[in-house]
Amino acid sequence: MIFKSSTTAVPDVPAVPRHIAIIMDGNGRWATRRLLPRVAGHVKGVEAVRGVVEACVLRGVEYLTLFAFSSENWRRPAEEVSLLMRLFVTALEREVSKMHANDIRLKVVGDLSRFDPKLQDMIANAERRTAGNKRLTVTVCANYGGRWDIMQATSKMVASNPGTLDFTEEMLAPHLAMAYAPEPDLFIRTGGEERISNFLLWQLAYSELYFTDTYWPDFSAESLDAAIASYQGRERRFGRTGEQVANNT
Repeated sequence: MIFKSSTTAVPDVPAVPRHIAIIMDGNGRWATRRLLPRVAGHVKGVEAVRGVVEACVLRGVEYLTLFAFSSENWRRPAEEVSLLMRLFVTALEREVSKMHANDIRLKVVGDLSRFDPKLQDMIANAERRTAGNKRLTVTVCANYGGRWDIMQATSKMVASNPGTLDFTEEMLAPHLAMAYAPEPDLFIRTGGEERISNFLLWQLAYSELYFTDTYWPDFSAESLDAAIASYQGRERRFGRTGEQVANNT
């Protein structure tokens, strides 16, 4: 399926976001405030993921994209990175069967070449197993960066169009890591920070941004509803005037 770009056409505006993208921030601070090791916050964060996935299914969201590990997160202490990798393996072992049973598709995007071969195999197997599921597509961005995505897509576009000097958005779009999904309607960042941190730089061009002080482990179905309510109260103009939007409606 070819999805509309928000800069080349006016996309549909669903009452419930079709695609929600989330930076799950605040796991470490949640743990520190409770005098717990940072990894305890990451473990609790996996539980929050499970709850938000279930909430998205119930609310009719079609795509949920989660920023799990950025290309810059390798700068964190080696012990924490190692624990995050082990937690990723554990989550795959525990959750993929449940996702498949509930008709949920799993995708993992990013530069996976840096991961342990065992983890790469687990990811590939999970994607194959859930490839035909239709109820919700959950994308985990791991070792992902928005600039990396644009660069790798540009390289593929140039390679597939030898001799071409004039390129368009339409020529680049199929090579982006998330070409299989529409652009996010709603972007959420938990943990109190208000930036997009190299996440989906191309795809967030016209997404509605929502920031909350809630740490990710405390982000619940009710928290998701608050974000969706904020989204529903906004006028999505995509470069048009408010009058044009009202007349079109």
